[in-house]
Amino acid sequence: MIALFAGEAAVVEPLMAAREVFIPSIVLGELYYGAHRSTRVSENLDRITRFAAASQILPCDADTARWYGQIKQRLRARGRPIPENDLWIAALTRQHKLTLITRDRHFSDLDDLPVVAW
Repeated sequence: MIALFAGEAAVVEPLMAAREVFIPSIVLGELYYGAHRSTRVSENLDRITRFAAASQILPCDADTARWYGQIKQRLRARGRPIPENDLWIAALTRQHKLTLITRDRHFSDLDDLPVVAW
């Protein structure tokens, strides 16, 4: 998301062409956290709010929690843990049968999670 707000063409152009954009609620929380830590709080909060309003926000529910538990155990058994928030993001991606757009390489440890790096 930082690349989006920085205006990187490799991110902006595909997003502008997308019919729908889904944002895990966890990602939205991370963005708001980053905005509150920034030197331009109001400007960044406004950008995030506008982006969120134009996107579909994916909330966590009981099904998400089931996916989370399965993914976390599989990674633990392989000795390949990833950050907690990223586990929830992976769970939402699986739950909704979506492709995850990310630059975080550790998502590649999830063999059956469709990931695209922009």
